[in-house]
Amino acid sequence: MKFALINGERREAEPGLTGACPIHGHPMVARCGDLRTWHWAHKGSLSCDPWWENETEWHRNWKGRFPRDWQEVICQAEQGEKHIADVKTDREWVIEFQHSHIKPEERRLRDLFYKRLIWVVDGTRRKRDAMQFLKSWNQGTPVGQNRNIRRTHPDECGLLREWSVSTSHVFLDFGEKAPLWWVFNKSPDKPMYLMVFPREQFIGIHRGELTQEARAFDDLVKDIDGLVAQYESQLLRTQSAPLQSFQRYSAYSNFRRRRL
Repeated sequence: MKFALINGERREAEPGLTGACPIHGHPMVARCGDLRTWHWAHKGSLSCDPWWENETEWHRNWKGRFPRDWQEVICQAEQGEKHIADVKTDREWVIEFQHSHIKPEERRLRDLFYKRLIWVVDGTRRKRDAMQFLKSWNQGTPVGQNRNIRRTHPDECGLLREWSVSTSHVFLDFGEKAPLWWVFNKSPDKPMYLMVFPREQFIGIHRGELTQEARAFDDLVKDIDGLVAQYESQLLRTQSAPLQSFQRYSAYSNFRRRRL
């Protein structure tokens, strides 16, 4: 955990400090070693949030791109359940940065708990994922004239299969030198859509720093959903045309046979 409370103030871990858990007030100690990112830990084996995972430098780098007050925000459901969101923007979007493997049931619970959730998934955790993803992308079909959006199938990519069941927005991160990849219109048994998305644009949208190029993320989602619906409708018309021609030919052939 990046922050703990000291005299009611959120503080980052420093050698010798002790603090309190922001959720339940339990004692926390600063872990400031040489091998791991400095962080706060609960005394003993206690944990305030079962969804919390050990942070990596990747987590910290992502969190640090957003205002301090947006990081590690406590979210509470009407029934009283509490969890700590990695980032919560001023437009109520929760951004969760996921490095380690996550069980399907926990992912489903998070999708339900956070009503406006975006996953950013570390695609570098397993060496095979980047190669499998690139293969899926290369085999995909460009959507109209836009080659930055492709329709593909998750069959040969484990990472896409794992995240195809999430009902939230998913962005894959394959390293600082690469763009993000937006995965949408997901379904385990059907084609999905992939979109190249510059990471600086992703950050700028959610920080509210881009004006003309990118509006609110909500507006962008509507545009993408409309584009996908239009393309799927076009595919349906294209696929049905040969069938209709065959049906007309079959009807004509039957008519000829009956006359003869």
